[in-house]
Amino acid sequence: MNLAEFTWGLPPREKLESYRIWDSYFTPSLGHPGKDGFSGIIDDMERARRAVELGRFEKLCFFPHVGIGTTTDADFETLVRMKPELVLKPIEHWPDRMLGMIQINANDTQASLDALDQWLRDGPMLGVYFAGSGPGALPCSHPNIPPLVERISELKGVIMQHTWFVTGGNPGQGMSTPTELAELASRFPDQMFICAHAGGEWEKGIRAVSDSPNVLIETSGFDATAGFIEMAVRELGPERIIFGSHLPTRSLGTELSKVTTAEIGEDAKQKILGENYRRLLGMA
Repeated sequence: MNLAEFTWGLPPREKLESYRIWDSYFTPSLGHPGKDGFSGIIDDMERARRAVELGRFEKLCFFPHVGIGTTTDADFETLVRMKPELVLKPIEHWPDRMLGMIQINANDTQASLDALDQWLRDGPMLGVYFAGSGPGALPCSHPNIPPLVERISELKGVIMQHTWFVTGGNPGQGMSTPTELAELASRFPDQMFICAHAGGEWEKGIRAVSDSPNVLIETSGFDATAGFIEMAVRELGPERIIFGSHLPTRSLGTELSKVTTAEIGEDAKQKILGENYRRLLGMA
């Protein structure tokens, strides 16, 4: 067999193409995009190219820093404020594949509101990412969050909220749980939220958001475990689950197989792998 045609245990190419996979959680150089203008992101995109091609992904969404204090690198923050066009370099690098949601600094509400106008109202971004760590992170139960959610809702953006249940340790000052996200979502019933990683401890995460119809769970970020997708479909319905790869920091096989090998119907797999996300973004 030609190595270029080897699927490494994945479903056949035609099957993957039929799923029309849209990746909601693509993380090239999430922590530091590169001092000379997002070079780190582009390097990581190229590192992930083979996996993206093997998986037959149609679209991928990344979370750029936009110069509002979401990194600890003062030189980078200044550079992006001076040259905001650099934020678009990854999209320009893969113009037919890349989507974006900006990272928000919950510790600087005014800068974040200005960035929402610049990148959601006037720019190409489709939503926002609330991180679970770093200088811009706060738990989504913090009073700084609702004014940002109100503006995002006005601009019809989607919110991706990092969530994690930390077992036996300090969650850190910026970490949010699915329980906190469900409480926030109840205050904004018309706003759609994505519960990134289903909280890590997915059984608890699924239960925490089960009564929140405006919260979808995202599949990446923890090792594949039997029963995850099956429980999510049973408790939430297939319409409230979206696929994320966490490439290139997680493995294609680990993340994609959570869905492709699950004991659910093909229609549910198509919803999870692409249809739900397209509908959420208004791109169905």
